[in-house]
Amino acid sequence: MYQYVTKHPNVAKFAPLIERNAKLHRVDPALVKAVIAVESAFEPAAVSPKGALGLMQLTPDTGARYGVVADKARSVEQKLLDPAINLSIGTRYLRDLLALFANDLSLALAAYNAGEQAVRHYKRSIPPFPETQEYVKLVRQFYALYRPPPAAPPPTRVMIPRRRRMPE
Repeated sequence: MYQYVTKHPNVAKFAPLIERNAKLHRVDPALVKAVIAVESAFEPAAVSPKGALGLMQLTPDTGARYGVVADKARSVEQKLLDPAINLSIGTRYLRDLLALFANDLSLALAAYNAGEQAVRHYKRSIPPFPETQEYVKLVRQFYALYRPPPAAPPPTRVMIPRRRRMPE
């Protein structure tokens, strides 16, 4: 999966959209990429067995919560499969979960996977579901992968003392 997700052409294809939404919603773009990697492997048409849709695997209920409604042209599901809508809603949802759980990344990710109620039910901890625990670990691994390396410290100037001449 690692090779597939890091070299997938959709990583570059959706990068501008990810960057724009991440900046707009004040979320690290590397985190958005990590969630997408684990949720859909960058496949915009992905549909889970539970009915989650698109790059960020949003349910119709989450879409409705953020104002996505059907119209004459498209259903809620069709709209959630649109990468622009999916990334906008998914990034907002991720930001809201981070705010809800005081920027605790693990709890926000657990809530993204298992639901906010599950995290609350287990006293603001990662629920004991193997899928959720693995999900949090995997997203954190991809997050570390997508984050740019820390800036190298500026080179330090080494002062070499001058040799003193010994009196003869």
